[in-house]
Amino acid sequence: MDLTVDLGPFRFVAAFVVALGLSVYFTPLIRRGAVTYGVVDRPDGKLKTHKDPVPYLGGIAIYLSFLFALAFTYDFTSEVLGLLLAASIIVMLGLFDDLKVLTPGVKLVGQIVAALVLVKAGIMIRLAFLPPWFALLLTVFWLVGMTNALNLIDVSDGLAAGVASVAGIFLYIVSIWNGHTTIAMLTLALVGATVGFLAYNRPPARIYLGDAGSMFLGFMLGALAMSPRYTFNHELGAAAPVVILGVPIFDTLFVMLVRAVHRIPLMRGSPDHFAVRLRNHGVSAGLIATGSYVVTAALGGAALLMCISARQTALTILVVLSVAGGLVLLGFWRLGRGPVERAEDGGHE
Repeated sequence: MDLTVDLGPFRFVAAFVVALGLSVYFTPLIRRGAVTYGVVDRPDGKLKTHKDPVPYLGGIAIYLSFLFALAFTYDFTSEVLGLLLAASIIVMLGLFDDLKVLTPGVKLVGQIVAALVLVKAGIMIRLAFLPPWFALLLTVFWLVGMTNALNLIDVSDGLAAGVASVAGIFLYIVSIWNGHTTIAMLTLALVGATVGFLAYNRPPARIYLGDAGSMFLGFMLGALAMSPRYTFNHELGAAAPVVILGVPIFDTLFVMLVRAVHRIPLMRGSPDHFAVRLRNHGVSAGLIATGSYVVTAALGGAALLMCISARQTALTILVVLSVAGGLVLLGFWRLGRGPVERAEDGGHE
Protein backbone atom coordinates (compact mmCIF):
# COMPACT_ATOMS: atom_id res chain seq x y z
CA MET A 1 0.00 0.00 0.00
CA ASP A 2 1.49 3.34 -1.08
CA LEU A 3 1.13 5.98 1.64
CA THR A 4 3.15 8.61 -0.20
CA VAL A 5 1.20 11.77 -1.00
CA ASP A 6 1.38 12.56 -4.73
CA LEU A 7 2.43 16.21 -4.81
CA GLY A 8 3.84 16.24 -8.33
CA PRO A 9 6.19 19.15 -9.00
CA PHE A 10 5.46 20.64 -5.57
CA ARG A 11 7.03 17.77 -3.64
CA PHE A 12 10.39 19.56 -3.32
CA VAL A 13 8.75 22.58 -1.73
CA ALA A 14 6.54 20.29 0.35
CA ALA A 15 9.54 18.34 1.69
CA PHE A 16 11.22 21.59 2.76
CA VAL A 17 8.13 23.19 4.27
CA VAL A 18 6.98 20.05 6.10
CA ALA A 19 10.47 19.44 7.52
CA LEU A 20 10.74 23.10 8.55
CA GLY A 21 7.34 23.11 10.25
CA LEU A 22 7.92 19.84 12.06
CA SER A 23 11.32 21.00 13.28
CA VAL A 24 9.83 24.22 14.67
CA TYR A 25 7.25 22.04 16.46
CA PHE A 26 9.52 19.23 17.66
CA THR A 27 12.49 21.28 18.89
CA PRO A 28 10.81 22.90 21.93
CA LEU A 29 9.28 19.53 22.84
CA ILE A 30 12.69 17.86 22.75
CA ARG A 31 14.10 20.79 24.71
CA ARG A 32 11.57 20.32 27.51
CA GLY A 33 12.32 16.59 27.62
CA ALA A 34 16.07 17.21 27.81
CA VAL A 35 15.60 19.67 30.66
CA THR A 36 13.29 17.28 32.52
CA TYR A 37 15.79 14.40 32.36
CA GLY A 38 18.89 16.52 32.88
CA VAL A 39 20.41 16.02 29.42
CA VAL A 40 22.05 19.44 29.47
CA ASP A 41 25.41 21.00 28.77
CA ARG A 42 26.62 22.46 32.05
CA PRO A 43 29.19 25.27 32.18
CA ASP A 44 32.56 24.20 33.58
CA GLY A 45 34.41 27.53 33.59
CA LYS A 46 36.94 26.21 31.07
CA LEU A 47 35.74 25.29 27.58
CA LYS A 48 32.06 25.59 28.51
CA THR A 49 31.54 29.12 29.74
CA HIS A 50 27.88 29.79 28.97
CA LYS A 51 25.90 31.18 31.91
CA ASP A 52 23.27 28.48 32.42
CA PRO A 53 22.89 24.80 31.50
CA VAL A 54 21.63 24.40 27.91
CA PRO A 55 19.75 21.27 26.78
CA TYR A 56 21.25 18.86 24.27
CA LEU A 57 19.29 16.62 21.87
CA GLY A 58 18.31 19.28 19.34
CA GLY A 59 19.59 16.93 16.66
CA ILE A 60 16.83 14.47 17.51
CA ALA A 61 14.29 17.11 16.43
CA ILE A 62 16.14 17.53 13.10
CA TYR A 63 16.32 13.77 12.59
CA LEU A 64 12.62 13.19 13.32
CA SER A 65 11.51 16.14 11.17
CA PHE A 66 13.66 14.90 8.29
CA LEU A 67 12.20 11.38 8.48
CA PHE A 68 8.59 12.50 8.84
CA ALA A 69 8.88 14.90 5.91
CA LEU A 70 10.25 12.19 3.65
CA ALA A 71 7.72 9.61 4.81
CA PHE A 72 4.83 11.39 3.11
CA THR A 73 6.56 13.11 0.19
CA TYR A 74 8.87 10.48 -1.28
CA ASP A 75 8.94 6.82 -2.33
CA PHE A 76 11.73 4.97 -0.55
CA THR A 77 14.23 3.14 -2.76
CA SER A 78 16.76 0.62 -1.49
CA GLU A 79 19.51 3.27 -1.70
CA VAL A 80 17.47 5.76 0.34
CA LEU A 81 16.64 3.12 2.94
CA GLY A 82 20.34 2.24 3.16
CA LEU A 83 21.19 5.91 3.66
CA LEU A 84 18.57 6.30 6.38
CA LEU A 85 19.77 3.12 8.13
CA ALA A 86 23.36 4.38 8.14
CA ALA A 87 22.26 7.81 9.34
CA SER A 88 20.18 6.20 12.11
CA ILE A 89 23.28 4.36 13.33
CA ILE A 90 25.06 7.70 13.53
CA VAL A 91 22.18 9.29 15.45
CA MET A 92 22.15 6.43 17.96
CA LEU A 93 25.91 6.71 18.43
CA GLY A 94 25.60 10.45 18.97
CA LEU A 95 22.76 9.98 21.44
CA PHE A 96 24.80 7.52 23.49
CA ASP A 97 27.70 9.98 23.35
CA ASP A 98 25.43 12.78 24.61
CA LEU A 99 24.54 10.50 27.51
CA LYS A 100 28.29 10.08 28.20
CA VAL A 101 28.38 6.30 27.78
CA LEU A 102 30.67 5.98 24.72
CA THR A 103 34.44 6.03 24.47
CA PRO A 104 36.01 7.82 21.47
CA GLY A 105 37.25 4.50 20.11
CA VAL A 106 33.84 2.88 20.13
CA LYS A 107 32.33 5.98 18.52
CA LEU A 108 34.91 5.84 15.72
CA VAL A 109 34.23 2.15 15.07
CA GLY A 110 30.52 2.87 14.91
CA GLN A 111 31.09 5.66 12.39
CA ILE A 112 33.11 3.30 10.19
CA VAL A 113 30.33 0.70 10.38
CA ALA A 114 27.76 3.32 9.32
CA ALA A 115 29.98 4.30 6.40
CA LEU A 116 30.26 0.66 5.30
CA VAL A 117 26.46 0.30 5.50
CA LEU A 118 26.19 3.21 3.09
CA VAL A 119 28.71 1.59 0.76
CA LYS A 120 26.70 -1.64 0.89
CA ALA A 121 23.64 0.38 -0.18
CA GLY A 122 25.57 1.45 -3.30
CA ILE A 123 26.30 5.02 -2.21
CA MET A 124 29.99 5.83 -2.45
CA ILE A 125 32.52 8.02 -4.24
CA ARG A 126 32.61 7.04 -7.91
CA LEU A 127 35.37 8.63 -9.96
CA ALA A 128 36.58 6.99 -13.16
CA PHE A 129 40.21 7.84 -12.44
CA LEU A 130 40.21 6.08 -9.03
CA PRO A 131 40.66 2.30 -8.58
CA PRO A 132 37.69 0.70 -6.74
CA TRP A 133 39.66 -0.20 -3.61
CA PHE A 134 40.89 3.37 -3.23
CA ALA A 135 37.40 4.76 -3.84
CA LEU A 136 36.13 2.55 -1.00
CA LEU A 137 38.81 3.76 1.41
CA LEU A 138 38.26 7.37 0.32
CA THR A 139 34.50 7.00 0.88
CA VAL A 140 34.96 5.77 4.45
CA PHE A 141 37.57 8.45 5.17
CA TRP A 142 35.32 11.19 3.73
CA LEU A 143 32.23 10.10 5.67
CA VAL A 144 34.02 9.67 8.98
CA GLY A 145 35.87 12.94 8.43
CA MET A 146 32.72 14.94 7.67
CA THR A 147 30.84 13.34 10.56
CA ASN A 148 33.50 14.57 12.96
CA ALA A 149 34.07 17.90 11.19
CA LEU A 150 30.50 19.07 11.86
CA ASN A 151 30.81 17.72 15.39
CA LEU A 152 33.98 19.76 15.95
CA ILE A 153 32.56 22.98 14.54
CA ASP A 154 29.58 22.86 16.90
CA VAL A 155 31.28 25.13 19.43
CA SER A 156 29.30 28.35 19.04
CA ASP A 157 25.62 29.19 18.92
CA GLY A 158 24.05 28.77 15.48
CA LEU A 159 27.36 27.90 13.81
CA ALA A 160 27.19 24.23 12.83
CA ALA A 161 23.49 24.14 11.96
CA GLY A 162 23.68 27.35 9.94
CA VAL A 163 26.76 26.33 7.99
CA ALA A 164 25.15 22.95 7.29
CA SER A 165 22.01 24.69 5.99
CA VAL A 166 23.89 26.99 3.61
CA ALA A 167 26.12 24.15 2.36
CA GLY A 168 23.02 22.00 1.87
CA ILE A 169 21.48 24.62 -0.42
CA PHE A 170 24.48 24.41 -2.75
CA LEU A 171 24.44 20.62 -2.68
CA TYR A 172 20.78 20.85 -3.67
CA ILE A 173 21.66 23.11 -6.63
CA VAL A 174 24.30 20.64 -7.85
CA SER A 175 21.83 17.76 -7.51
CA ILE A 176 19.25 19.61 -9.62
CA TRP A 177 21.90 20.30 -12.26
CA ASN A 178 22.65 16.59 -12.39
CA GLY A 179 19.01 15.56 -12.49
CA HIS A 180 19.41 13.66 -9.20
CA THR A 181 15.91 14.29 -7.89
CA THR A 182 16.30 11.80 -5.04
CA ILE A 183 19.39 13.54 -3.67
CA ALA A 184 17.77 16.93 -4.23
CA MET A 185 14.70 15.88 -2.27
CA LEU A 186 16.73 14.48 0.62
CA THR A 187 18.94 17.57 0.74
CA LEU A 188 16.05 20.00 0.74
CA ALA A 189 14.26 18.10 3.52
CA LEU A 190 17.49 18.13 5.56
CA VAL A 191 17.90 21.88 5.04
CA GLY A 192 14.29 22.52 6.05
CA ALA A 193 14.66 20.52 9.28
CA THR A 194 17.92 22.29 10.11
CA VAL A 195 16.57 25.78 9.43
CA GLY A 196 13.62 25.07 11.73
CA PHE A 197 16.02 24.06 14.49
CA LEU A 198 18.01 27.28 13.96
CA ALA A 199 15.04 29.26 15.26
CA TYR A 200 16.02 27.94 18.71
CA ASN A 201 19.76 27.53 18.21
CA ARG A 202 20.60 31.06 17.02
CA PRO A 203 22.46 33.18 19.59
CA PRO A 204 21.72 33.00 22.43
CA ALA A 205 20.99 29.32 21.90
CA ARG A 206 18.12 27.75 23.85
CA ILE A 207 19.13 24.24 22.75
CA TYR A 208 22.24 22.63 21.27
CA LEU A 209 22.56 20.06 18.52
CA GLY A 210 24.39 17.62 20.74
CA ASP A 211 26.60 14.95 19.22
CA ALA A 212 23.52 13.18 17.85
CA GLY A 213 22.67 16.25 15.78
CA SER A 214 26.10 17.42 14.70
CA MET A 215 27.19 13.91 13.71
CA PHE A 216 23.93 13.31 11.85
CA LEU A 217 24.31 16.54 9.86
CA GLY A 218 27.95 15.82 9.09
CA PHE A 219 27.25 12.28 7.95
CA MET A 220 24.25 13.29 5.84
CA LEU A 221 26.06 16.17 4.15
CA GLY A 222 29.03 13.92 3.46
CA ALA A 223 26.76 11.24 1.98
CA LEU A 224 24.66 13.64 -0.08
CA ALA A 225 27.78 15.37 -1.39
CA MET A 226 29.10 12.11 -2.87
CA SER A 227 26.18 11.35 -5.17
CA PRO A 228 25.98 14.19 -7.74
CA ARG A 229 28.42 14.22 -10.65
CA TYR A 230 30.84 17.13 -10.41
CA THR A 231 33.27 16.11 -13.14
CA PHE A 232 31.09 16.71 -16.21
CA ASN A 233 33.62 19.30 -17.51
CA HIS A 234 36.91 18.11 -16.02
CA GLU A 235 38.30 16.06 -13.14
CA LEU A 236 38.96 19.14 -10.97
CA GLY A 237 35.24 19.33 -10.37
CA ALA A 238 35.73 16.45 -7.92
CA ALA A 239 37.04 19.03 -5.44
CA ALA A 240 33.69 20.90 -5.42
CA PRO A 241 32.18 19.15 -2.37
CA VAL A 242 35.36 19.82 -0.39
CA VAL A 243 35.05 23.51 -1.27
CA ILE A 244 31.33 23.65 -0.41
CA LEU A 245 32.05 22.12 3.00
CA GLY A 246 35.22 24.16 3.39
CA VAL A 247 34.36 25.86 6.70
CA PRO A 248 34.06 22.69 8.86
CA ILE A 249 36.97 21.10 6.97
CA PHE A 250 39.14 24.17 7.65
CA ASP A 251 38.30 24.16 11.35
CA THR A 252 39.06 20.44 11.64
CA LEU A 253 42.45 20.78 9.96
CA PHE A 254 43.29 23.86 12.03
CA VAL A 255 42.39 22.17 15.33
CA MET A 256 44.31 19.02 14.37
CA LEU A 257 47.39 21.08 13.50
CA VAL A 258 47.31 23.13 16.70
CA ARG A 259 46.77 20.09 18.89
CA ALA A 260 49.56 18.21 17.14
CA VAL A 261 52.00 21.09 17.61
CA HIS A 262 51.09 21.49 21.28
CA ARG A 263 50.96 17.70 21.81
CA ILE A 264 47.35 17.77 22.90
CA PRO A 265 45.46 14.48 22.35
CA LEU A 266 43.18 14.83 19.34
CA MET A 267 40.10 13.68 21.27
CA ARG A 268 40.60 16.15 24.11
CA GLY A 269 38.81 19.49 23.91
CA SER A 270 40.84 22.69 23.61
CA PRO A 271 40.02 26.35 22.84
CA ASP A 272 41.62 26.19 19.40
CA HIS A 273 38.59 26.34 17.09
CA PHE A 274 38.45 29.47 14.97
CA ALA A 275 35.07 30.36 16.50
CA VAL A 276 36.39 30.05 20.06
CA ARG A 277 39.46 32.14 19.25
CA LEU A 278 37.31 34.86 17.73
CA ARG A 279 34.96 34.79 20.70
CA ASN A 280 37.89 35.03 23.09
CA HIS A 281 38.89 38.24 21.33
CA GLY A 282 35.49 39.84 21.77
CA VAL A 283 33.66 38.81 18.58
CA SER A 284 30.02 37.93 19.33
CA ALA A 285 28.58 34.49 18.59
CA GLY A 286 26.04 36.11 16.25
CA LEU A 287 28.73 37.79 14.17
CA ILE A 288 30.78 34.58 14.02
CA ALA A 289 27.76 32.63 12.79
CA THR A 290 26.79 35.25 10.20
CA GLY A 291 30.34 35.54 8.91
CA SER A 292 30.59 31.75 8.60
CA TYR A 293 27.35 31.64 6.61
CA VAL A 294 28.67 34.27 4.22
CA VAL A 295 31.97 32.41 3.78
CA THR A 296 30.12 29.13 3.17
CA ALA A 297 27.91 30.82 0.55
CA ALA A 298 31.00 32.28 -1.14
CA LEU A 299 32.69 28.87 -1.16
CA GLY A 300 29.52 27.30 -2.55
CA GLY A 301 29.46 29.83 -5.37
CA ALA A 302 33.14 29.16 -6.08
CA ALA A 303 32.46 25.42 -6.19
CA LEU A 304 29.63 25.87 -8.71
CA LEU A 305 31.87 28.08 -10.83
CA MET A 306 34.58 25.40 -10.74
CA CYS A 307 32.15 22.84 -12.10
CA ILE A 308 30.93 24.90 -15.06
CA SER A 309 34.20 26.66 -15.94
CA ALA A 310 37.08 25.52 -18.12
CA ARG A 311 39.78 23.44 -16.45
CA GLN A 312 42.26 26.33 -16.25
CA THR A 313 39.71 28.59 -14.57
CA ALA A 314 38.84 25.87 -12.07
CA LEU A 315 42.53 25.36 -11.32
CA THR A 316 42.94 29.09 -10.72
CA ILE A 317 39.98 29.08 -8.33
CA LEU A 318 41.48 26.15 -6.42
CA VAL A 319 44.85 27.86 -6.14
CA VAL A 320 43.29 31.13 -4.95
CA LEU A 321 41.16 29.32 -2.37
CA SER A 322 44.15 27.30 -1.15
CA VAL A 323 46.30 30.42 -0.72
CA ALA A 324 43.44 32.25 1.00
CA GLY A 325 42.87 29.29 3.31
CA GLY A 326 46.55 29.21 4.20
CA LEU A 327 46.57 32.93 4.99
CA VAL A 328 43.46 32.62 7.13
CA LEU A 329 44.99 29.68 8.99
CA LEU A 330 48.14 31.74 9.64
CA GLY A 331 45.98 34.62 10.82
CA PHE A 332 44.14 32.47 13.37
CA TRP A 333 47.42 30.96 14.48
CA ARG A 334 48.88 34.41 15.17
CA LEU A 335 45.63 35.52 16.79
CA GLY A 336 46.19 32.99 19.55
CA ARG A 337 43.72 31.67 22.06
CA GLY A 338 43.16 35.03 23.70
CA PRO A 339 41.78 35.70 27.19
CA VAL A 340 39.06 33.68 28.87
CA GLU A 341 36.01 33.77 26.63
CA ARG A 342 32.92 35.70 27.61
CA ALA A 343 30.29 33.65 29.38
CA GLU A 344 27.33 35.04 27.50
CA ASP A 345 28.42 33.66 24.14
CA GLY A 346 27.94 30.02 24.99
CA GLY A 347 31.09 28.07 24.14
CA HIS A 348 30.65 24.29 24.06
CA GLU A 349 32.36 21.26 22.60
